[in-house]
Amino acid sequence: MNEKEKESFGDPSAMDAGRDVEEVSKEELEEILRHVDRESAARKLTGIPRWIVYCIGVAFSCFQVYTAAFGLLPAQLQRSIHLAFSFVLVFLLFPFRHSKTSNRLRWYNYLLAAFACYVGLYMMLNYHRIMQAGGDYATVDYVFAGFGILLTLEAARRVVGIPIISIAIVFLLYAYFGPYFPGFLAHRGYSLERIASHMYLTTEGIMGIPLGVSATFIYLFVLFGSFREKSGLGQLFIDISNAVAGWASGGPAKVAVVTSALEGMVSGSSVANTVESGSFTIPMMKRLGYRPEFAAAVEASASTGGQIMPPIMGAAAFIMAEFINIPYLDIAKAAAIPACLYFLGVFIEVHFEARRCKLRGMSRDELPRFGVVMAERGHLFLPLIAIIGFLLTGYTPLYAALMGLATCILAGALRKSTRMSLRDIADGFEMGARNAIGVAIACATAGIIIGVVTLTGLGLKLAHGLIDLAGGYLLPTLFFTMITSLILGMGAPTTANYIITSTIAAPALILLKVPPLAAHMFVFYFGIVADITPPVALAAYAGSGIARSDPMKTGFTATKLAIGAFLVPYIFVYNPAMLLIDTTAFKLIQNLVTASSGMFGAGVSMIGFCFAPMARWERVWFFAAGLMLIDPGTYTDLTGIAALAVGVLYQLRKKRLAQGDLAVECAR
Repeated sequence: MNEKEKESFGDPSAMDAGRDVEEVSKEELEEILRHVDRESAARKLTGIPRWIVYCIGVAFSCFQVYTAAFGLLPAQLQRSIHLAFSFVLVFLLFPFRHSKTSNRLRWYNYLLAAFACYVGLYMMLNYHRIMQAGGDYATVDYVFAGFGILLTLEAARRVVGIPIISIAIVFLLYAYFGPYFPGFLAHRGYSLERIASHMYLTTEGIMGIPLGVSATFIYLFVLFGSFREKSGLGQLFIDISNAVAGWASGGPAKVAVVTSALEGMVSGSSVANTVESGSFTIPMMKRLGYRPEFAAAVEASASTGGQIMPPIMGAAAFIMAEFINIPYLDIAKAAAIPACLYFLGVFIEVHFEARRCKLRGMSRDELPRFGVVMAERGHLFLPLIAIIGFLLTGYTPLYAALMGLATCILAGALRKSTRMSLRDIADGFEMGARNAIGVAIACATAGIIIGVVTLTGLGLKLAHGLIDLAGGYLLPTLFFTMITSLILGMGAPTTANYIITSTIAAPALILLKVPPLAAHMFVFYFGIVADITPPVALAAYAGSGIARSDPMKTGFTATKLAIGAFLVPYIFVYNPAMLLIDTTAFKLIQNLVTASSGMFGAGVSMIGFCFAPMARWERVWFFAAGLMLIDPGTYTDLTGIAALAVGVLYQLRKKRLAQGDLAVECAR
């Protein structure tokens, strides 16, 4: 054991314990969100404009709840009205560019919103004529279809960001200039009229499946999330996490992991989760001695995992159910084990970082008692139980979300402290509308990409091209797919990222005999991980703003903590039993035990500590043992177990030697 290791092992101040911790104000939190999340950069309206937007938001939610309760409209009508509401709110809430006067609405803002509303409703207002046209549209139809595309791109620029509209524009240019592309990418090309009508007057483009899912399932679950905030369920998650894990070694970091896992059950936004729970957990972690970068990274990596945590995953999971035509409940079941492995990996690294730095937990006197918390506010879990119950009994996600929403209001009414007034309910409706805008516009813009793929057959061409690039082998194809998903995720939100990669990359995996669910889950995972992968790691940057840490270091630390998210997708592709595909109870338990042991090996290697500080060769040894345990197979499992056992025994011996050295020094 060298002097550097002894110093790290014996000095609990290695992580700057006692560092002065600055609290982050509400205004600073809002500024952080505005900086990393375009959806949070809405105008701060007052007076009559504020009430106009408020009423539109409430009306939007009322429309969605009414159609969910009494029957959805035909697809084109439902999606058209949904898009029109989204257009109006975008052009009223999000300025063309931010300036000192951007919080005021001018006459032309109302004019643009009104025009966008008409364009959004164009399909509904001309529904019968367009349906009867059989593709022989009038000139005015082509004109308004063109306006629909332009307004969708502009709305996406304002609320989602430049990268996704750049991708959409490239695809539109590909549809028009097809004959000029080289090799297998070439196609005969299409006229502007054909492109415009396909994108806006059919259910293959903007009005396609993604917007359809946004107009049904996703909106109701987003609305449920806004009522969750109103009811106090988010604070209940924090209190339960504190009661369960706050006293343990490095307690606040474990609280962050547990809270984010619970939050992930009902929320699909990694950035929002990071800011919401991070404003509480990150300062606590810093007080106990965690480095700011590590504190922010823990919250970011845990919050990002919320999008893969059943029963309510990210919005992309609902689109996945439609794309591969399987019940959403089956996707939630399949995601359960990989999600638990992911959080286990983060928890392991947090625990051993705390052990390495000898960080204590909080005093039990500082923490809420689990029994008391559950007695006072345990009834707030009823909506979540209702959603799970309705899904398990065969009801659609739409109906389950509606019942969860109703139960949320009724459960809150059981106690005065959690009861919602009519104004609270109206506020929840308006907040739900605001929170749904970004998803709706992202889905509409991603519909342009899908429209080009269905029009030109690009998806199958790219799938074959990807396989050829990988030489027909699965592992390189998985690697190239991962890189594609991470790059797209740097600029596109998770929902749009999944839509693009599932259209382009997932077919390549399916051609190589990967089960469709595993292929789609693979691209879904890496689209999510992009939120913590530098150089554009939005969740990590949000946590960095709260912790006042170096953003890039925070991103790399979060990537290290989320090592499970980089390993788990490869596990379930090579071993679909992890997704409950063609498995038995014995095989599933065996895979769980070995994969969990593998996560332990990989986790301690990332931290560089198990029972004592690790040399570089030890970290490589533990990581290799972890990989062999994660890889399914009898020989790899036996080899991995043996290697892990040797590593643990060596670490125990190293710990005893270190303690002996310290005892000798004390005796002197």
